[in-house]
Amino acid sequence: MTKVVEQAIFEEVAPEYWEHACAELMKHDRILKKLIPKHGSGFLKTRGDAFTTLARAIVGQQISVAAAQTVWNRVLLASKNKVNPKNILSLSIEDLRAAGLSGRKVEYIRDLAEHFDSGRLHANQWKGMEDEAIIKELCEIRGIGRWTAEMFLMFNMIRPNILPLDDVGLIKAISLNYFSGEPVSRHEAREVAANWAPWRTVATWYMWRSIDPAPVEY
Repeated sequence: MTKVVEQAIFEEVAPEYWEHACAELMKHDRILKKLIPKHGSGFLKTRGDAFTTLARAIVGQQISVAAAQTVWNRVLLASKNKVNPKNILSLSIEDLRAAGLSGRKVEYIRDLAEHFDSGRLHANQWKGMEDEAIIKELCEIRGIGRWTAEMFLMFNMIRPNILPLDDVGLIKAISLNYFSGEPVSRHEAREVAANWAPWRTVATWYMWRSIDPAPVEY
């Protein structure tokens, strides 16, 4: 799973539901009862506004963490250290290509900026919208699929009950922790996660920690 690293300061306050969620998960799941105390330090952290988070996700697609950071730094420089829809749209295709973005990513990040700038997205209403409604809206943006939308709900909006079944790390962790390393289908993973509701985001975060002790960051 690709991690997108940003130089902004983390919000160091745990989500208000985190402690309660951990207690509930340890009560109802024998694996998490062991994992949570083992990897108990830390919690899901958010940073950046919605546009920045999604732009970073596009920049980081299919390249290494180091490469993503280099390209992002160049995009920051080109946009005068403020990546927002208007600044991105003010840059030419050549400017964005010079920052290191592929032709396709230039199309994606401009489409993202146009969606925000035109008001086609209901970003100011997302707080009160259901998870699936937000995912559907985000997936209308070129270059953003369900996995990216789910990462956005987890790491930007801190939604508590997201289950990213397309995430390779989550499937691997479920395989190792619940099936002794045997291959796991989406159906089997969903059945395991049924025991985690309504705190599937928290359980997923600890699944990731079980295969990589470093906290997942986006």
